[in-house]
Amino acid sequence: MVKAVVGACWGDEGKGKITDMLAEDSDIVVRFQGGANAGHTIVNDYGKFALHLLPSGSFNRNVTNMIGNGVALDIPQLVKEIEDVVSKGVPRPNIVVSERAQVLMPYHKLFDQYEEERLSDRQFGSTKSGIAPFFSDKFSKIGFQVWELFEEERLREKIKNVLEVKNLMLEHIYHKPAIDADELYATCKEYAGMIKPYVIDSVAFMHNAIKEGKTILLEGQLGSLKDPDFGIYPMTTSSSTLAGYGAIGAGIPPYEIKEIITVVKAYSSAVGAGAFVSEIFGDEADELRRRGGDGGEYGATTGRPRRMGWFDCVASRYGCRVQGTTAVAFTVLDVLGYLDEIPVCVGYEIDGEVTRDFPTTGRLERAKPVLKVLPGWKQDIRGIKKYEDLPQNCRNYIEFIERELEVPIKIVSNGPARHDIIMR
Repeated sequence: MVKAVVGACWGDEGKGKITDMLAEDSDIVVRFQGGANAGHTIVNDYGKFALHLLPSGSFNRNVTNMIGNGVALDIPQLVKEIEDVVSKGVPRPNIVVSERAQVLMPYHKLFDQYEEERLSDRQFGSTKSGIAPFFSDKFSKIGFQVWELFEEERLREKIKNVLEVKNLMLEHIYHKPAIDADELYATCKEYAGMIKPYVIDSVAFMHNAIKEGKTILLEGQLGSLKDPDFGIYPMTTSSSTLAGYGAIGAGIPPYEIKEIITVVKAYSSAVGAGAFVSEIFGDEADELRRRGGDGGEYGATTGRPRRMGWFDCVASRYGCRVQGTTAVAFTVLDVLGYLDEIPVCVGYEIDGEVTRDFPTTGRLERAKPVLKVLPGWKQDIRGIKKYEDLPQNCRNYIEFIERELEVPIKIVSNGPARHDIIMR
């Protein structure tokens, strides 16, 4: 049985917590795309953690956690994260890494930084984790798969060839120092030593797991609106954030994915640039940001204050559609308990017309929110375990959103801890 846990909108929906919870009943958790450019915040019995590359099943002893072939593998970051969780009393996670995963090279981070500097006021709001240059190289076929780190002559030759182009760019476009081939080779050999204990043939591993009837959880990073095809292009990430890509990024047949749990936040937040129709500002935004998440709405990777907004039915419904959602996990609902009234964006007004369908970027940038105001419930709902024990206005809010999404909300998260959960 394969399930995917993915995000509906801009990311930061609380996928880490939902994956951590569902991992308790799973055999394998797979990160299938993205890299260390976003974080999953998890609060459990061991403490509070911000994971970037480690799959969110890492706190469960019975789980094998795989870095799939679709991931941008930052080897020092992965090793650092493993050591970090172990130093905080977590049993050493069982980690395996696909031999076909591509390696994020040190120069990818440099090029990311240099390009944002060059763009100046036209920046993409990159986390400078090297993601766009990494995927650019992957699809230009000048990337390095993990297995290549262990083939010394081939590696040395490839580094020489790749640096011919990279150093021309550094000299003529960015006016920065050249990369030394011998130094880069030495770094790659160091990476090889760091990653060797974890490397597996992931295709055989996943094939056998499915044959043996293992429970597999695919963990996505970011959300639908950051997908390079279906998101707010070009203000997107560089790998597909959709459950459909999970089949490719984990190396399994698409028909094996039986459940797609899309994580939807009870309000909106975003890190980085791009259109955000339901965005709010000033004191209203500051208050929601301060109360939001666990310790406030700040990027788990960058620490940047997240942009805040009311729930966006148009974006969230679209996000669920492109994911192929079978069930919604509705998160951070407890945060809204301070409000007398809760505005919800139910449509977009574009050029004088109202639409309920999510448009392409040019029209999106002209959209104004059409708001409907719902009554708040004005109480703390943390600790409630049964749906019927929630205040009436809280249930009304959930059921209104459910009708708008056109997908059942089966999981309601009413607090940051692993078991602050109501199953419907």
